[in-house]
Amino acid sequence: MNYQFLANTRLFRGISVDELEKMLACFSVQTRQYEKGSLILRAGQTVSAIGLVLSGNITIENNDLWGNRTVMDRLGAGAIFAESYALTPEEILMVDIVANEPTEVLFLQTRAILNSCQKSCYSHRALLGNLLAISSQKNLHMSRHILHTSPKTIRGRLLSYLSFFAQKEGNYEFDIPFDRQQLADYLGVDRSALSNELSKMQREGILSSKKNHFKLTPDCL
Repeated sequence: MNYQFLANTRLFRGISVDELEKMLACFSVQTRQYEKGSLILRAGQTVSAIGLVLSGNITIENNDLWGNRTVMDRLGAGAIFAESYALTPEEILMVDIVANEPTEVLFLQTRAILNSCQKSCYSHRALLGNLLAISSQKNLHMSRHILHTSPKTIRGRLLSYLSFFAQKEGNYEFDIPFDRQQLADYLGVDRSALSNELSKMQREGILSSKKNHFKLTPDCL
């Protein structure tokens, strides 16, 4: 177990390597490896453990009965997932968790996290505080996703999403974390229609783009 890596993650922030090693010795932890494209968790199942990505990256996605795919998030090493479901084990998972590349995951049983640990009281409080902060930030992320997918037109969704990144970076020129297909899935639109709209916006001088790099020209709106 790479305790130094774990100590640098947001979930274990403020916990020393020695404290972390003692804490995890009390927890029910498992590590599993997944090939590219493998389902880590499937919609419809219940969850009792929080996942932490040790290496590789994953996609959180919703797939309906007609095969329509919506990307909710993409997470890399150090990120956690399924914590809301693991903390409410009576709720079934509504999304699929998929490995985008060979990925290793650490699973922590929530019953161990929620039960007070006599050996590591400060560390346990720090862990619970970190978990609350991460969950709160993820709620904000989901709120932004709803905001970006609320406009009825593809252009409206693009402008909402790209405006957010410009504000976040404090610059009209920036990179986004998605390729074209992932961006289309995230915004809930057809990839060809998305590419056509981006081409129109470039011809109109609203933006320029190359792969995941964008430059906005707000004066043209």
